[in-house]
Amino acid sequence: MTTFELTDQQIESFHRDGYLIVNGLFDAQEIAGLLNFAKADKALAEEAYVRRDGDGGETRLALRNDLDDAVPYTAVVRSQRIVHSMQTLLGDEVYHYHHKMMIKQPRLGGAWEWHQDYGYWYNFGCLFPDMGSCMVAVDRATTQNGCLQVLRGSHKIGRVDHVKIGEQVGADPQRVEIAKQRFELVAVELEPGDGLFFHGNLLHCSAQNLSEYPRWSLINCYNTRHNDPFIQDGRHPNYSPLEVWSNDKVRDALIS
Repeated sequence: MTTFELTDQQIESFHRDGYLIVNGLFDAQEIAGLLNFAKADKALAEEAYVRRDGDGGETRLALRNDLDDAVPYTAVVRSQRIVHSMQTLLGDEVYHYHHKMMIKQPRLGGAWEWHQDYGYWYNFGCLFPDMGSCMVAVDRATTQNGCLQVLRGSHKIGRVDHVKIGEQVGADPQRVEIAKQRFELVAVELEPGDGLFFHGNLLHCSAQNLSEYPRWSLINCYNTRHNDPFIQDGRHPNYSPLEVWSNDKVRDALIS
């Protein structure tokens, strides 16, 4: 892909459903370059930590608050296809809040409990839920290998209290059960290079990876400029302008 602009229909869909799938956000060569780099990245392997679900399943997560212009992850975070889209969907300039590589190994990858991202970010001083993420599928994501599941339209509920579940923190289970009765559950199956834009208040989870195939995904998280955290020493960064990279620069960084 060399260019991408949201249509009015896609924008409407995001605001109605709380998420938007964009097929082929990154092409086969770009995503192969990202995957090859990530699998060989010793620093990523060393930084990744384990989070166990309520049944003891393990998911590895490597989270970074800073951008290093020398690595492909930065190219994806800065990509104009993501940044310009996120600014359109959230209605303001956005900046990099953090990014993370999620790693679910075959037959070992654990589940992520139902949660809202803003359920965490609220505690770091973000006054408004005007935040969002773009998850890029690095591997194929299927129901069998624990793809993301969402409750369509659940971002309209507002922030739900979050509690400890196993080694994770998830949305109040009672509220989740009621929400599951009122909102359609959608399994978000993606091909490598597909992107999922989703609102910070969207309820989502993922099941264990029971397949023989890994599921890697790069999740790029953004905050809006007007939502600069009032806590100055929070876990994630305060506002600073984000340098946006052209499609050609992104492509060069991913396939070089």
